[in-house]
Amino acid sequence: MNLIIRLLINAIAVFALAHVLNGVYLDNYVTAIIVAIVLSILNLIVKPILVILTLPITILTLGLFLFVVNGLMILLADKFIDGFAVSSIWTAILFSILLSILQWLLQSFIKTDTKTK
Repeated sequence: MNLIIRLLINAIAVFALAHVLNGVYLDNYVTAIIVAIVLSILNLIVKPILVILTLPITILTLGLFLFVVNGLMILLADKFIDGFAVSSIWTAILFSILLSILQWLLQSFIKTDTKTK
């Protein structure tokens, strides 16, 4: 149940940011849910591989290159989903930064019970 709530929160954040940012296009609510699912899968599978491959440049830039890796995840999701489009890498980086902040804010409002019965 917690996973579904997190995916819906991420979909709301994607939908809100798509309407705020000029370079991001999103068809409808269903596409926002699909974007949230695809981004979750990409962050689970592809992102750790990219982080390991780009570790030297990440160390040289003191971790700032991870913003580029996050932007690449957004652009990769753009290629997989028809109703979702991002105009440039800079828009994707800005989208990923704002998405992280908005997800954190929305998830802070939802109290999750971490106690096990």
